[in-house]
Amino acid sequence: MKKLINAVDDVLAESLDGFAAAHADIVSLGPERKFVRRRTLKSGKVALISGGGSGHEPLHAGFVGHGMLDAACPGQVFTSPTPDQMMEAAAAVETGGGVLFIVKNYEGDVMNFAMAAEMASVPTATVLTNDDVAIENSLFTTGRRGVAGTLVVEKMLGAAAEQGMTLEALKALGDRVNAATRSMGIALTSCTVPAAGKPTFAIGEDEMEVGVGIHGEPGRRREKLASADAIAAELTGACLGDLGVKPGAEVLLLTNGFGATPLMELYLVANAASRVLAGAGVKPVRFLSGSYVTSLDMAGCSITLTVLDDDLARLWDAPVHTAALRWGM
Repeated sequence: MKKLINAVDDVLAESLDGFAAAHADIVSLGPERKFVRRRTLKSGKVALISGGGSGHEPLHAGFVGHGMLDAACPGQVFTSPTPDQMMEAAAAVETGGGVLFIVKNYEGDVMNFAMAAEMASVPTATVLTNDDVAIENSLFTTGRRGVAGTLVVEKMLGAAAEQGMTLEALKALGDRVNAATRSMGIALTSCTVPAAGKPTFAIGEDEMEVGVGIHGEPGRRREKLASADAIAAELTGACLGDLGVKPGAEVLLLTNGFGATPLMELYLVANAASRVLAGAGVKPVRFLSGSYVTSLDMAGCSITLTVLDDDLARLWDAPVHTAALRWGM
């Protein structure tokens, strides 16, 4: 294992310290590094809180700031944060509007966020993301996994919260955005969890895992490496088919890298996916390409489609200022 680390046990703490220092104008680090919060809060606004195991950076801490999250709770690598982290984060950022938890559909995350919601002393609601179309159940979930579509939900809800939307309305909007969003990914290599010191799974130089999860969970099948065009056709086609998108629809196309995929290749896949969409009579009117929901050092990518209407497009376009996403400000 070759990684830029000092001691395995200190990876998360030292990374969080560096993140907070590098983005001190946007965020601050909570006591005992239990959460990352917005440095400047907005009184009366619904507080948006998400989190999950580390190793998926910039998700979630990288999306804390104006127009997205108010706080993010980082667990150890690929391990859910604990209920006390969510409760302390909620107490730190709630300013009178209540708290909305945005939770990826993994059993540990769902259970711990539910416990935090039950014990919270302020009004709460939860949006569960489950955008992965690859498989119905995985090693970590009951039902579909929450993956890169979580970014879309966080961005749109963040914009709506900034505009003063109520907790109840935000919950409904989050469920609507999640229902309009689908993702699927492929892995070219495994990832290596520092504490394990070796790849999570073995894969041949000429193979790819189709439908992989963001923790290295198995996908639909293992097969020989295909061309970017063929990969984009399968991933995009699976999302289109599951959404039931009809010709004339407009979509957001998110081409997400898993941590070790060059941006050059992600743009190439985005171009290939755009051709697939054009062939289906679907127009990509918003794009985002980059490594946003990663799996440590895994090579590979995912495609996410969100069906847009005028309201959702406006929420996507609304100003955002976070470590990982910035526009309109």
